[in-house]
Amino acid sequence: MRLFTRSGAAPDMIGDTPPSWHLHRYLQGSANLFEENRLLKFAIAGLFGVSAVLGTVIYTSNQNQRTVIVPFGAGGDLYVTGNAPSATYLRAITRNIVSLVGTYSAYSADRQFQELLSLVHPSAYNGLRDSLSRLLDELGTNPTLSIATYIRGDQPVTYTDNEIVVPVEKVRVIGGVIRKFRGNLRIRFVVDNGRFWLTALQEEKFSADIR
Repeated sequence: MRLFTRSGAAPDMIGDTPPSWHLHRYLQGSANLFEENRLLKFAIAGLFGVSAVLGTVIYTSNQNQRTVIVPFGAGGDLYVTGNAPSATYLRAITRNIVSLVGTYSAYSADRQFQELLSLVHPSAYNGLRDSLSRLLDELGTNPTLSIATYIRGDQPVTYTDNEIVVPVEKVRVIGGVIRKFRGNLRIRFVVDNGRFWLTALQEEKFSADIR
């Protein structure tokens, strides 16, 4: 049976649905929308958290990443982990530096010194270049001069995080006259982003005519 008001009009209804039902539906939809917004905020916060964790993991991985460097055509465990060279790498580069700076003649020195300067850190480049230029000047006035330097086998090479102390024997030949010297070659270095940089070379405690 359909009800009518005194004026004969139907009540405020949509079809057979009362107004209170539509209000309840509106409130329920609004609550769902607020809930979805809250979940969206949680999801965004979670993404930021995951991004931060991944960034930390990537940074840590880069610091601990092993960079394989074989600069002299050699094999073996020549690598740098973070900024720490392996023992094999340090031994190899020690031999290379001693050879470049310690064994030369008037014909080979310029090429060798240029190769050595490619290892030098920019902050130390000018000073070491000037020292090597003085050696080249000496060779220019003494073309028969030649130097051979050997790592001594009876003394240990010592390594720290930024220094290598190498006991060496140097043989100097000029005009057929041979002189021998023994002492230490101190190599200072830094490793930055997986690259070895030479920062200083110093000869110490050299004595002549040791036989």
